Amino acid sequence: MEEFERRIGRPLVEGYGLSETSPVTHSTPQLARRKPGSIGLPFPDTDMKIVDVETGTSEMPVGEAGELCIAGPQVMKGYWNKPDESAQVLRLDADGRRWFHTGDIAVVDDDGFTSIVQRKKDMIIVDGFNVYPSEVEAVLYTHPAVRLAAVIGIPDRYHGETVRACLALKAGATATAEEIVAFCRASLTEYKVPRSVELRDTLPMSAVGKILYRVLRAEHAASATGTP
Repeated sequence: MEEFERRIGRPLVEGYGLSETSPVTHSTPQLARRKPGSIGLPFPDTDMKIVDVETGTSEMPVGEAGELCIAGPQVMKGYWNKPDESAQVLRLDADGRRWFHTGDIAVVDDDGFTSIVQRKKDMIIVDGFNVYPSEVEAVLYTHPAVRLAAVIGIPDRYHGETVRACLALKAGATATAEEIVAFCRASLTEYKVPRSVELRDTLPMSAVGKILYRVLRAEHAASATGTP
């Protein structure tokens, strides 16, 4: 961000939104201090709250992660001809106000700045504990050999899920699965440490460079059932 602004001479704005919110809900404030890495503050007439991931009914305290919910004039009325899907994401609170449940895990600080932590569908639950892949990936990216990292949950009869790290290494770099696990164990709580490591030439990515977690999960499911 700092390099971009030095070269261009203009501030870089961070923000957040979805197609379901027409599409913007948050942005970096222009006349106040900012917090790089956060999505900023809600737009005018836009309200937000962070609720528990399990039920979506209890509001979380400041500083604790949960699902980001939005209420405001830009929120959609629903998905076209999909009442069941609409009912899952558009819910009324005790006061009858309609909130859109974004499916994104976020945290808000004391100043009202929101930061996105993870997509809810990518969250891993190990022995009842929430594991955010982004937290494990942040550790993996500090390893000098790692070029790309994606963490997914693998179904497990005893633990519910276990953590798997899918990695692509830098050109000319080497590392073993055992070395990667030991590296993670030095920085992560035991249930967050990958139980398995898959080393690949590259990771599946979208046209805009996002790692496709659903493809990695589908590949594992296919290999586990023997389906090509």
